[in-house]
Amino acid sequence: MPSSALAATPESPSLARTAHVLGSECAWWEIGPSAGDARATVVLVHGFRGTHHGLLPVVERLPDVRFLAPDLPGFGESQPLASGHTLDDYSAWLEAFLQEVDPNGTAIVLGHSFGSLVIARRPVAIGDRRLVLVNPIAAPALEGQQALLTKLAIFYYWLGSKLPESAGRVLLSHPLITRVMSEVMAKTTSKPLRAWIHAEHERHFSDFSDRDTLLAAFRASVSDSVLAHAHELPASTALIAGALDDIAPLEAQLELARLAELPLHVIAGTGHLVHYETPIAAARLLSEFIDENSTPDDSEHSR
Repeated sequence: MPSSALAATPESPSLARTAHVLGSECAWWEIGPSAGDARATVVLVHGFRGTHHGLLPVVERLPDVRFLAPDLPGFGESQPLASGHTLDDYSAWLEAFLQEVDPNGTAIVLGHSFGSLVIARRPVAIGDRRLVLVNPIAAPALEGQQALLTKLAIFYYWLGSKLPESAGRVLLSHPLITRVMSEVMAKTTSKPLRAWIHAEHERHFSDFSDRDTLLAAFRASVSDSVLAHAHELPASTALIAGALDDIAPLEAQLELARLAELPLHVIAGTGHLVHYETPIAAARLLSEFIDENSTPDDSEHSR
């Protein structure tokens, strides 16, 4: 069983836990009421270069929901996987983690960005659990208009892994690079909110275990798309997208929803950071999803 110790995340008292999953120590947090008192249990799968902290703005708006929030292997406080960090490795890790924390298979699994790829890689591993994919990576990153930028990014992470340790760390964690990435993802026009988002990225964007793991995880993040698994996604899946998302463009999200015949909820005025820019809207959609007693009607696509 996982060990536990009292801890706290910003504004959300929680229980910090560790579990050995596939031979590596995984750090995760249990936030909210006990299983018996909660409306539902939601397992969170965060995005690339993130940690469990990123989804807390949504968590904090649903105090009656129990959240299980791990740091993905190689990020935050979780150790890397001995097997490697391909999408198949992360998928196997998620299957084992879910078996550890939700053996009855009753939790909802929510994945943001890279987390959506980890979930979609092998949906059968999720069992009968309902899914929520936020800013899912719908289109292949190595194809279309994003291909050149993706190849440049691969070179950046490769270079960071090959330089001497200190120089590589400086390159991969440089505040200017972090700010550029943050500016691309954030679409809000609110200056205070933008400043807070940039501060969050500066605080957590470099919480990776080592350079080789970061390179492998990035390669994993551009090696597949949720669109490739559209027909494998269960009907009990909902999609949430940002209308201005440059990382996962709306056109690709609409195509994913069409092929998978799933409800798509588009939040206006936001980009790839729905959980940061519009956490109230994201929490409302998740709350509605929790309350649904039947398979969502395929006709409930929102534009």
